[in-house]
Amino acid sequence: MILSSSLIWFLVGVAFLIAELAVPGFILIFFTAGCWIVALITWLSGIELTSQILIFIASSLTLLFTLRKYSLKIFKGKTRDSIDDHYTDSKIGKTAIVTKTITPNMPGEIKVMGSFWRAVAELEIEEGQSVLIESQESEDGLTFKVKPV
Repeated sequence: MILSSSLIWFLVGVAFLIAELAVPGFILIFFTAGCWIVALITWLSGIELTSQILIFIASSLTLLFTLRKYSLKIFKGKTRDSIDDHYTDSKIGKTAIVTKTITPNMPGEIKVMGSFWRAVAELEIEEGQSVLIESQESEDGLTFKVKPV
């Protein structure tokens, strides 16, 4: 059984697609598209192998560099829920107890509403003191800025 060049390019594209599903990174999908573009052009015009490889490289890299950022924004989704924001915001303005000393250079730890959280402050606060939670300090919502009460 002899396979045509266009069928081989199509099957290589399918292999890239399966690899993309196995190793998520949203890169191999553009090589899939490059293979399928070459398969279509080869099927329509029957160009030689050197041209096929050049078209594959050019189309794959062009698609990768032009569409990857845009595609990631569409398909990635949000990593934070509004529930997380509400839960974090509910702690701002509450008082907490320092469980590990907080210094300006090194975060410490506080206990508020039964949970332990990382905390930073502009001045040193010793273990056992009460503090007021001023704001969320980090993007991940796990560190709060505090001040002594």
